[in-house]
Amino acid sequence: MSVLLNKNTKVLVQGITGRQASFHVKRLLANGTQIVAGVSPNRGGENYLNVPVFNTVSEAVRQTKATASVMFVPAASVKDALKEAVEAELETVVAIAAGVPIRDMLEIKNILKNSKTMLIGPNTPGIITPSEACLGIFPENIHQKGCVGIISRSSTLTYEAVLETNRAGLGQSTVIGLGDDMILGTGFVELMRRFEADDKTKAVVLIGTLGGTYEEEAAAYYASLKNPKPIISYIAGSTLSFNDKMGYAGDIITQGSRTAEDKESVMRAANMKVVRQINEIHTCLKDLFL
Repeated sequence: MSVLLNKNTKVLVQGITGRQASFHVKRLLANGTQIVAGVSPNRGGENYLNVPVFNTVSEAVRQTKATASVMFVPAASVKDALKEAVEAELETVVAIAAGVPIRDMLEIKNILKNSKTMLIGPNTPGIITPSEACLGIFPENIHQKGCVGIISRSSTLTYEAVLETNRAGLGQSTVIGLGDDMILGTGFVELMRRFEADDKTKAVVLIGTLGGTYEEEAAAYYASLKNPKPIISYIAGSTLSFNDKMGYAGDIITQGSRTAEDKESVMRAANMKVVRQINEIHTCLKDLFL
């Protein structure tokens, strides 16, 4: 099994004819992702990179039975692209763009309620199931198929977590970047549920950041489970405060009232293993004897 994405997932690309999409779609196709359609207004009927192009998501889904989408559209267009995806009842959508307007994200969250669609992002490297498929911009060459799930709010540190699981000799089942923007389509909890149900995932690495309450929600959920899979967590930004110029955008929500230490404390209380340095992850994984 895998989480959200595997070699059989039929994928469409929204904004396929754009420059960034062109670069990444070539890589995704070369590495096995089953891209069955592209969507680009007024380009319907064309073939682009040997992928059929449609004018709308609904048309693409009807013709190809796609169930997932990766959006290579500007931040200002994410809301409209997401509406199309929801109306077409796609299961999984990844929004790569950074800086989606907060008002748009609030509307997007409302659109997602009671829908079949899960949004990963915005401002995310996406989702990858190594050696099977990718929705996003992950460098495939650093990933190794294995048994550790990764969920991260920090795009850059997602790659560090991947390397740590490789150092432990365990590899990854699925890697998911939640996104770096202030408001996210999906938090930790729903994805933790998916990893709990995945028989190929033996442990999870969770990378959090300052700001928001995503980590506290994750800890509360984990504490409610009976005999859960082990989770190793790391909170980025322990040396930063709300006033630092390099602080996290999400910290605006809580006005610096929750420090990294606060989040770590809640996670320890929930019986998660918390590390203070990201390069400690591989040692913790080895200690689990997976």
